Amino acid sequence: MSKKSPMKKVYDVLPNSIRDTVLLRTFGLFKVPLINYVSPKVKELSSERTELVIPLTRRTKNHLNSMYFGVLAVGADCAGGLMAMKLIIDSGKNVSLAFKEFHAEYLKRAEGDTHFICTQGQEIKEFVDMVLKSDERHNMPVEIIATCPKKLGDEVVARFTLTLSLKKK
Repeated sequence: MSKKSPMKKVYDVLPNSIRDTVLLRTFGLFKVPLINYVSPKVKELSSERTELVIPLTRRTKNHLNSMYFGVLAVGADCAGGLMAMKLIIDSGKNVSLAFKEFHAEYLKRAEGDTHFICTQGQEIKEFVDMVLKSDERHNMPVEIIATCPKKLGDEVVARFTLTLSLKKK
């Protein structure tokens, strides 16, 4: 019988959204500090969907009091890569994760807390499974939308297509 560490006990009782936010922020702390600077929070990370929120603050605003396009890019990057990152961690395998291409369409100013949503969870899972069985680099387009629900409801303020590129090491 293995004994759980106190940290593992605490981790196990945290709600999933907090656990997933801790995962994202820890990655940011050690690998991409800009992620922590913009303070993303994971609202949902399920087998079908990823949704995270970046608050509109002094740190994330531009001169027009809307979200700076670089911050929107960080949100799209995190929403597009978080599910793959979690699946890779769960697999216990060493996989190189990068984005190869980035396309953005800005439709409206993001003048409030911005939600980044990716609904390709099942496709990403199948993609990661395929990569784990291969020694080749594989690419997959991932679609992300951004909304500002408190200001504009479900209206899309930006659309992103990122090419997720994975290779087992």
